[in-house]
Amino acid sequence: MTVRLYDTQAQALRDFAPLEDGNVTMYVCGPTVQSGPHIGHVRAALSFDLLRRWLAHRFGRVTFVRNVTDIDDKVLANATPAEPWWALAYRMELAFSQAYSAVGILAPTYEPRATASVPQMIELIALLIERGHAYPAPDGSGDVYFDVRSWSAYGALTHQDVDAMEAAADADPRGKRDPHDFALWKGAKRGEPADARWASPWGEGRPGWHIECSAMSRRYLGPHFDIHGGGLDLRFPHHENELAQSTAAGDAFAQYWVHNGLVTVDGQKMSKSLGNFTLAADVLAERDPLVVRYALAAAHYRSSLDVSGKAFDEAEAAVERIRTFLDRAERGGAAPQTAAIPEAFAAAMDDDLGVPQALGVLHETVRAGNAALDEGDSESARRRAAEVVAMTDILGINPLDERWRTSVDGPEAGALDALVRVMIDQRAQARADKDWASADRVRDAIAAAGIVLEDGPEGTHWSVKRG
Repeated sequence: MTVRLYDTQAQALRDFAPLEDGNVTMYVCGPTVQSGPHIGHVRAALSFDLLRRWLAHRFGRVTFVRNVTDIDDKVLANATPAEPWWALAYRMELAFSQAYSAVGILAPTYEPRATASVPQMIELIALLIERGHAYPAPDGSGDVYFDVRSWSAYGALTHQDVDAMEAAADADPRGKRDPHDFALWKGAKRGEPADARWASPWGEGRPGWHIECSAMSRRYLGPHFDIHGGGLDLRFPHHENELAQSTAAGDAFAQYWVHNGLVTVDGQKMSKSLGNFTLAADVLAERDPLVVRYALAAAHYRSSLDVSGKAFDEAEAAVERIRTFLDRAERGGAAPQTAAIPEAFAAAMDDDLGVPQALGVLHETVRAGNAALDEGDSESARRRAAEVVAMTDILGINPLDERWRTSVDGPEAGALDALVRVMIDQRAQARADKDWASADRVRDAIAAAGIVLEDGPEGTHWSVKRG
């Protein structure tokens, strides 16, 4: 068994092995909570949820850290007198957590807020100044900058020459030695809230965006960890700057850099700044969350994913094929037990998290299981059903899992079953009497109510049509 991941810095597939046997350490850049999540945020988080699940399957444990950037220029800009920045940040953080949970994304091992690690950020900035890689602005603003010219390896992640890079636009350039220098600490500005500033050796202020992740990954995973993940749009400048400041401080930092592709709309990156985003809440209100998870997982994590109604419709049909087979297997006496995942599935997942190929194996197994049921081969059907359960559990798309069950329980379910059974009996009697017109009327009435009938040797099974 060899897991291979595409390392953005190496620009190649690399064999993956954790630094510590039995424990993979992973840091993923989480949301900046100035507003609610769009579907691109959910796709990004899901990419690393799938990677985490597979690495846990292969290596036993994953220590997974995903931060929350709860202090930032954008958070302050979106605050109002009625909703201070910290209240806005908390409300938006909850919205992200709810969206992630809705599609079955596992909670991180640690989910630190930037505001809880400011002392660690100040400590790291002081170390960079001591090492000659950072400097306080000479204009008395209280700003502190990373000196990109002091670190010869700057640009190592994206393979760019400094002079070819865009100038850093995260602070007033007047205090910079070089336009590419980026802010580590931002001195407090007139008009900013008093509770959005912290004491530091350089005056009151707040951390820059990039130093936050360096400090939090160091605090929760140590100076050397396995994987740093995030969206493709974070490679530059965010991840480039993280790498520079952490390694300049003496940390080995991340062994592998993994980036997910973006969600697009008509071929254009989905983003809040462009105004072409689809809110996660809107999608989840219209679609079954399991269908949303399947649709967002179906493309390879490094590829762009164009969100469309067609993609969700195809995902809905795929989920229904899986669910129908497992229901058939259970009714036919081929209820799944435990089974190992098929080798072809494992090979696909080992090869840079090849979820599309793994889904191909899954659906081929569903087809084989249905064929076995049609032939009355319950033993073969049972094996296939067990394999399907094993694969869908890995991917978090098992329709039999309690988290995805949406049917009503209790008296309502019993009443519905009783009514449908009466109509099924009426249809059966009409067919026995060769009263085909009456049988068709009952069938059509059942279908119009959104009920699907399936006739089999064990009798007639009904289910609610989904979607």
